[in-house]
Amino acid sequence: MPHAARSGVRALPGPPPATPPARSLATAEALTVLHRAARALMDDLPDLTDRLVAALKRHEPAYRAAIETDAAEVWQEAHRSLRHNVGSLIHPRESRDAARRCSWRIGAVRAEQGLPLDALLHAFRLGGGMVWQGLIEESARHDPDDVRLLVHVAADVWNFVDEHCGLVADGYRQMERQLTWRRENRLRLMTAALLDGTTRIADLPEVACAVDLPEQGRYAVVLVCGGHRAAYAGGPPPEGPAGTRVVWHSAADADHGIVLIGDSGLDELARHMSGPPGARIGISSAVEGLAAVGDARRLAETALRACPESGGTVLLDDHLPAALLVSAPGLGAALAERVLGPLLRLDPGDRDLLLDTLAAWLDCDGSARRAGARLYCHRNTVLNRLRRCEQLTGRFLSRPADIVEISLALTARRQLRIT
Repeated sequence: MPHAARSGVRALPGPPPATPPARSLATAEALTVLHRAARALMDDLPDLTDRLVAALKRHEPAYRAAIETDAAEVWQEAHRSLRHNVGSLIHPRESRDAARRCSWRIGAVRAEQGLPLDALLHAFRLGGGMVWQGLIEESARHDPDDVRLLVHVAADVWNFVDEHCGLVADGYRQMERQLTWRRENRLRLMTAALLDGTTRIADLPEVACAVDLPEQGRYAVVLVCGGHRAAYAGGPPPEGPAGTRVVWHSAADADHGIVLIGDSGLDELARHMSGPPGARIGISSAVEGLAAVGDARRLAETALRACPESGGTVLLDDHLPAALLVSAPGLGAALAERVLGPLLRLDPGDRDLLLDTLAAWLDCDGSARRAGARLYCHRNTVLNRLRRCEQLTGRFLSRPADIVEISLALTARRQLRIT
């Protein structure tokens, strides 16, 4: 038996507590017949095991493959099970717990080895039928009238078979749950390592196979936090556009999506990644290859820092100036103070009026008329406010370099919430 199977079984809680046996209808005379026939079966256990293994090979395809792979292991398993179970017919009190542990363990081991549960239960019922047939044949050899006495213990024998089928199924399902947890945990750790950028290059083929993503391809990372996150933590996460594939990873404070972009554009991805109410979503630039997913995760974090507190989606490629400023908040704050300082020190009402006018004029591509329509004032009023901004800041809106500084400073104020 492989070492991995043994170690895995030891980690499981074990069989459930035994329930008190149902009241038996067996008479003392019937029990005597049963014990005598069971002792004869115990003496001939190797032959009974041979016949059971041969029957499994004929009638159960899953066991046929196991026998062809390792006939000795199947024989030893069948022999051990029969020895415990026939022994329980002779000494039920002394042998019951060991027989229960044996059946439960067989279920757990076979689950780890991938044998179907139906095949395993079929094997146990087939073995139970052979034991019962052996008891009848042995009793008939000793005295034909003894066979009639076995009717009184038939219910006990088949209840025993049913109990052990239940133990087999319990051990099997406990191991299945543990194996599922192992696979999910392994996948979670692999995905986390990709996002952290700590996956070794030598491990990439194995990781790519586990997460079902190609090593080569265009990738982006989607980072979701805030809001109720109901679409991710409480239900199925969103799918990307057609032709993309998304692998989601949930952390304590955010959800990460590794997106195989394919031929889709990032703009289309951003349209599909709408989050729950109040969620903030950052989408990285595209990177090449699975090995660069860690870089994409860091870019998605930068995009998220540029996302408003009220929520929304920020595609990094569309907000590079804001991303640049939030990546170096100290420099952004210094720029805002250097360029907008005289405006920031005005009374709040006056300050906000001038800063809003500057922002509107820039958003309207330098059109005073359109900015006035947005601010519900005449274009000349806009021009007067802009001239005052120029006087206070010493920057001129006719000079491209000054416009760049003012635009970046306004972005820094908004992103860094400078008052």
